[in-house]
Amino acid sequence: MKPQIFNMSTAEWRSRLVLRLGSFRAIGRGLLVCVTIALATTFIADHYGGPTLLYALLFGMSLHFLSEEGRCREGIEFAARTVLRLGVALLGARMTLEQVGDLGLGPVLTVVAAVGLVIVCGTVLARILGLPRDLGLLTGGAVAICGASAALALSAVMPRHETSERNTILTVVGVTTLSTMAMVTYPLIAGALELANAQAGIFLGGTIHDVAQVVGAGYMISEQTGDISTLVKLVRVAMLVPAVMVFMWLFRASRQEEGAATKVPMLPGFLVGFVVLVVINSLGLIPETVNEGMSTLSRWCLVTAIAALGIKTSFQKLAVVGWKPVILMALETVLLLVVVLGVVMLGGLGT
Repeated sequence: MKPQIFNMSTAEWRSRLVLRLGSFRAIGRGLLVCVTIALATTFIADHYGGPTLLYALLFGMSLHFLSEEGRCREGIEFAARTVLRLGVALLGARMTLEQVGDLGLGPVLTVVAAVGLVIVCGTVLARILGLPRDLGLLTGGAVAICGASAALALSAVMPRHETSERNTILTVVGVTTLSTMAMVTYPLIAGALELANAQAGIFLGGTIHDVAQVVGAGYMISEQTGDISTLVKLVRVAMLVPAVMVFMWLFRASRQEEGAATKVPMLPGFLVGFVVLVVINSLGLIPETVNEGMSTLSRWCLVTAIAALGIKTSFQKLAVVGWKPVILMALETVLLLVVVLGVVMLGGLGT
């Protein structure tokens, strides 16, 4: 018996081809806008300095009207979801299991404990400030793990509601701004406390939110500090896997109560991709040039996705929220700073 595809007439083939091309064209318009924003903001950041992700957000917000009409909407949605998940999955090419082992048990346990504590405290602080539990979990995860990338990954497995995208944008803006401030001020704190290079590396890698800012702050002090801070930061990035799984479990339980548990996948494809790439990279099966290419592609995907999320959000919606989320993220950042710095100084890590 021949498959149905061989029994199609020329007219049916042509009709399907037209539909498929129309779908690609609909996605292409919005996707091209997001890629253009990514190119422009990357150029500005590379030549004039500043956080690329924050630029992409602001540029995207200025084009919010594109998300309100039909031509670009489908491509913007594609960038905000599919391109985002691809970028998060490719983050796995940045690290290996050997790198984690080289740090020793102390820094790894410190990172694990700090991540869990900040996420839990973020939920408690959100309740105290009168904010939703979802926002506390999202900001706590972003601050504790890897900034904007964690915010995007965690939001991808959280329930969708009328404020979910606004919460994601707020979190990305907040952690990116705080991370930039930390990149400037934390090396000064390390210098004032006369931390050794290894201590400073653990401190910077365990507290600054985004990978790029960790690298920048670490190598401001010394090459050794930069290397150690990057490794510690990669351990925090690895915590994204268990954090996403815990988030899925939490929200799956809540959706079971609502009778909609089937909407939450047990294990999303981007998380599987992340783990697989870590394992493959640990086995040395990814050539260096390919690894660099995947890291670059990951960065471009995340910037493009951030631009799409910016387009989908307006300044008016952000203004409605007020200062409470900002205070929440600032408190979470201070908590992470106190915990890691306290362990480094009192626990003798890096000495």
